[in-house]
Amino acid sequence: MNDLDLRIAAGEYDTTRALFDGSVTVNGVRSVHVSTAATLPEIFQALLRGDVDVCEFGLTFYLRTLDIDASFVAIPAFPNRVFRHSCVFVHADSGITQPSDLTGRSIGEFGIYGQDSGVWAKGILMDEYGFRPEQDRWVIGGLDHPMPPFEFTTHPHPDNVEVTAVPAGKTLSGMLETGEIDALFTANVPQPVLDGSPAIRRLFPDHEPIERDYYRRTGIFPMMHVIAAPRDVLAANPGLDRAVYRAFLQAKDAAAQQYCDSRRLYQVHHMLPWTNALFDRNDRLLPHDWWPYGVSANHKALDTYLRYHHEQGLSTRRWTIEKIFAPDLLET
Repeated sequence: MNDLDLRIAAGEYDTTRALFDGSVTVNGVRSVHVSTAATLPEIFQALLRGDVDVCEFGLTFYLRTLDIDASFVAIPAFPNRVFRHSCVFVHADSGITQPSDLTGRSIGEFGIYGQDSGVWAKGILMDEYGFRPEQDRWVIGGLDHPMPPFEFTTHPHPDNVEVTAVPAGKTLSGMLETGEIDALFTANVPQPVLDGSPAIRRLFPDHEPIERDYYRRTGIFPMMHVIAAPRDVLAANPGLDRAVYRAFLQAKDAAAQQYCDSRRLYQVHHMLPWTNALFDRNDRLLPHDWWPYGVSANHKALDTYLRYHHEQGLSTRRWTIEKIFAPDLLET
């Protein structure tokens, strides 16, 4: 392993910043090169093309590879998490004011049917509000720029779920703004919303209290992505999976410590006002390690996601945690 020049690709978050600036590295390798891309799908494609050795990878994209050839192995580090009640948008004149109003509607989703954000949002709505995706018509395409469904991954969905592509030249955000679709499940905020369009609003306009209550009741902080590596790379470099896990963990912990240290100074290192009050409020709800890595602290959230993935017809089998992660990291 000490002759390995390791190539890593990931989003440049606070959880990964220490890897990018070199203050945290991967022990036991000759060199580390960390890169990113303009969009997360581009990062995922770098792994699929073999351009990198270790990569941030969407959970659903990883599970889809397991159903094909199991050529990648997941490492239980989760650099990207978001509570997803906030990711469902509706056309303002659609008459949708609550989850039950989604029945029989046309709903957009970015890139694929069953993106990580959509898996979580659908699953939560199914568990808590009786939502049934098969009762709707799903339209897949680009959010703010025209594009076909992703070509670099598979597109499974149940036979009783209607899934079509966005018409050529159109975008999901544009179709939602004009009312051509009734709702949208998205990982990113649509540009018309950022521009203040009155034609689009969230299904849960005051989503923070709902998401906090969801966490209080379930203990689940949804993760979108894992770290993954080609199986043959890990096999050729014993101990690499653990070294990579430790590096991502150290980078995340370094970011968390910065927030904790900045608390004394009212978070003056950040431009957002009232950040310190938000930190205090979160401290009363979340555990000390509010963004945990490893299997044990994330067992319930991971198992819930695996259940959702299978229930939504995206996996050919009900995967278990023991089958999707590097075996020597299961005790983390």
